[in-house]
Amino acid sequence: MTVSFESDLRSAVGTVLGVSPWVEVTVDRVDEFANSTGDHHWIHVDPERAATGPYGAPVAHGFWTLALVAEFSRTMFDFAQTKAIVNYGLDRVRFIGPVYVGDSVRATGTLTSLTEHAQGVDLHVNYSIVSSSDTTRPVCVADHITRLYL
Repeated sequence: MTVSFESDLRSAVGTVLGVSPWVEVTVDRVDEFANSTGDHHWIHVDPERAATGPYGAPVAHGFWTLALVAEFSRTMFDFAQTKAIVNYGLDRVRFIGPVYVGDSVRATGTLTSLTEHAQGVDLHVNYSIVSSSDTTRPVCVADHITRLYL
């Protein structure tokens, strides 16, 4: 479903908005995130040491996985009719399982509620992110709020 304007949003509450395309978890993307955040923990960036760690291989940062919500949302919403879009916050985030370097991830987004404000609406979307190595359970779940200025 592609949601494009306010009346569509109201009728979409409680529905799955869509499933994103797969996003590949590459060494380059993990390294770029490590460089951007200063988080160079060996579990993410040192394949030899990570092989002896709790997951047996390098894994992506949980916050990198969460940051993909911005990319995933663009595949589920058509924001053309908005004046501005702001990441307003998160109500709940859980990192449930590892995301291995070399896997791919995708999200299912469900619009759980909509809150109107003076200049537009806040979308409350639950993202359930799965990994290609195990699509039966999420690796991350997040309740994200996007503020739309209409």
